[in-house]
Amino acid sequence: MTGHHSWGYGQADGPSEWHKAYPIAQGNRQSPIDIDSARAVYDPSLQPLVISYQSCTSLSISNTGHSVMVEFEDTDDRTAISGGPFQNPFRLKQFHFHWGTTHSQGSEHTIDGKPFPCELHLVHWNARKYATFGEAAAAPDGLAVVGVFLEIGKEHASMNRLTDALYMVKFKGTKAQFRGFNPKCLLPTSLDYWTYLGSLTTPPLNESVTWIVLKEPIRISVKQLEKFRMLLFTGEEDQRIQMANNFRPPQPLKGRIVRASFKA
Repeated sequence: MTGHHSWGYGQADGPSEWHKAYPIAQGNRQSPIDIDSARAVYDPSLQPLVISYQSCTSLSISNTGHSVMVEFEDTDDRTAISGGPFQNPFRLKQFHFHWGTTHSQGSEHTIDGKPFPCELHLVHWNARKYATFGEAAAAPDGLAVVGVFLEIGKEHASMNRLTDALYMVKFKGTKAQFRGFNPKCLLPTSLDYWTYLGSLTTPPLNESVTWIVLKEPIRISVKQLEKFRMLLFTGEEDQRIQMANNFRPPQPLKGRIVRASFKA
């Protein structure tokens, strides 16, 4: 692990510069990627994804200076995913979003070259095999991230509780209590997915993630998406910089296979 470098999404500290402090940025299993739906391989042995988010153990919502994040209590497997390509259940640690300044970009993954205005990442870790999230984040099979695309449509009722809380974490480094939120409401009806081996999409860019990218997007309204764009990359004392375009562009596939849980 490199020391704590400051990184961001600007001209000088953005994705094209990350490799200087984090050489793994040019590694063989970097994320995100463009998913070429015609080249994805249907794998009938892939199990359906099982998402057990019964007990909603959300704790807080915070502005990390890079995104907005909701953190969860992860002391047991009550809020976890299993099935899919996984042998073990993976516990939910946090979720966060990536979005654009306009509706024409914002997601990290793209499908057949097409970006979405926003992408939700639900980050889970392999607590059966690793003692801590940090240990899991450094291991090739330590993390599982579920990616959900957001597109513009009618208002998403369950998203209001979240978008209405964003004003509390407008500035970098702010945090507010955010309990009893069940992220199950942020999932589409169909859990058909693509899966591939990749990495964190932010520094330290560890190649520790099994990605599950859901095929079906969820819809939110323009008004809801605009609340994300009110957030700032900067602290209360700094000159204000709107938080948006906080996405890393697709990385080279380098021979990796993307598997699909469904027949195209």
